Amino acid sequence: MNKKEGYSRPGLFGNINHYDEKGRKTGESRPGIFGGYVEYDSQGHKTGESHPGMFGGMNHYDQSGHKKGESRPGMFGGINHYDEKGHKTGHSSRGIFGGWNHYDD
Repeated sequence: MNKKEGYSRPGLFGNINHYDEKGRKTGESRPGIFGGYVEYDSQGHKTGESHPGMFGGMNHYDQSGHKKGESRPGMFGGINHYDEKGHKTGHSSRGIFGGWNHYDD
């Protein structure tokens, strides 16, 4: 069984709040001007960006613009996460009350 690493819930203004497995806020994703999201840590410092991928999903970049991974829709629902080399690192599934639950692999 995979270990739950945390969860994400929608905020009031289009943002997504991220939490660890104990409910502590770890960061936030805010909508970008041209689509995608700008990523921030729990202190409000920018940590990177996410942009829509060519075939769905999102490409993730660090604050220097280097690709650090991607997220793609899973075959049976949910989202699969991959590192910059294409190795699967985890997956996310819809939460009962909205948002997403995140698991390692």
